[in-house]
Amino acid sequence: MPKTGARPVGPRDAFDRVRAALDAFERLVGGFGTAALALLMLLWLLVTAVACLFGVGLLLVPGTLRALRAVAGRERARLSQWGPEVIGPGPGPRGLREAVADPTTRREVRWVASHAALGTGLGVVGLTLPFASVTDVTCPVWWRLVPPEQATPSVELWTVHDWPGAFAVSLLGAVWFAVTVCVTPGMARLQAWPGRRLLPPPPGTDLAMRVMELTATRAAALDAHAIELRRIERALHDGTQNRIVAVNVLLGAARRAVARNPADADAVLGKAQEAAEQALAELRAVVRSILPPVLAERSLPDALSALAGSCPVPCRVDADVPRRFAASVEATAYFVVAEALTNVARHSEARHATVEVRHGEDRLRLRITDDGSGGADEHAGSGLAGIRQRTEALDGTLTLTSPPGGPTTLEVFLPCGL
Repeated sequence: MPKTGARPVGPRDAFDRVRAALDAFERLVGGFGTAALALLMLLWLLVTAVACLFGVGLLLVPGTLRALRAVAGRERARLSQWGPEVIGPGPGPRGLREAVADPTTRREVRWVASHAALGTGLGVVGLTLPFASVTDVTCPVWWRLVPPEQATPSVELWTVHDWPGAFAVSLLGAVWFAVTVCVTPGMARLQAWPGRRLLPPPPGTDLAMRVMELTATRAAALDAHAIELRRIERALHDGTQNRIVAVNVLLGAARRAVARNPADADAVLGKAQEAAEQALAELRAVVRSILPPVLAERSLPDALSALAGSCPVPCRVDADVPRRFAASVEATAYFVVAEALTNVARHSEARHATVEVRHGEDRLRLRITDDGSGGADEHAGSGLAGIRQRTEALDGTLTLTSPPGGPTTLEVFLPCGL
């Protein structure tokens, strides 16, 4: 039986390891920043604790607890960018007695102590290794430009006096680079370990929060469904129903005209036919507003391009979606873009708009921007509340950025599964 050895390491494997090391270096830098905040927070906790012995620190407790929650929240946000989301707790306690009894606060204090020590140490090492490797690798370039006593490797094993010594330092730098590539990912994981272990909510909290979110999104879905039914009812009542009543009246007049003056019946029947055609067109418009045929028959980019083409403001669509999604996701995306472009045309005074659609990490991202006057307010009846309601009904998220003077950016994330 032939022996099977390990797969040889190719150029692509080496590239992947270097890229992983660069990502880990970025995480170490971010962790070093939060570790510095944790170190300051730890010192302030000690000052507050000592001051409490004299009674003065009781006045500092509320602000200290808010600062503790803010520092821990910054680490939660950082960890969520590089892995599974770390869900933050609700508002923290305000008094010393409540803080002592609160398990989340106790876990945050433990995280501050551990991250201040471990995170700072790993951050310093993680920042030193790359710079040491670069310095040593480039030794043949700079060793003659510095004083002789400073021409040493990063670990100061010897002093460089000649070119062979300089190239020996360069080889040492290559070794440091290899060590950096190998150990940096593990250091980043070790630096994040206290936060991953101590900052998530206690067992059961995640499930309870998820139940609350699902309850809220279910209510939003029911509200969105009821609003859509009322919209369809108004469209049918105010438009199509009136047209059909007009057809009925005209047909009755035509019957009477046939009995009295057949020559007038033809004109009345023509009006009845015209009213019937208008009723059919309005009924078709109502049906298309429920699910546009171009969305069902072709694709989401085609449907959005049709929306952009009918928008009074010049609009560019940049859609990169490799496949079709669930009908509910595509219909919601179509509604979001249609309502957003309607707002752009009515309220923004914009000269240009852009619709960007991307798919990644099982989410569909919609980004609608315009160069208008800004100042969009979700509570001002501009349709943004309806967009949020439809988005949250699918467990999506909406972010609106619209400073006075513009530009306005509406970003929507819709989960679309595998």
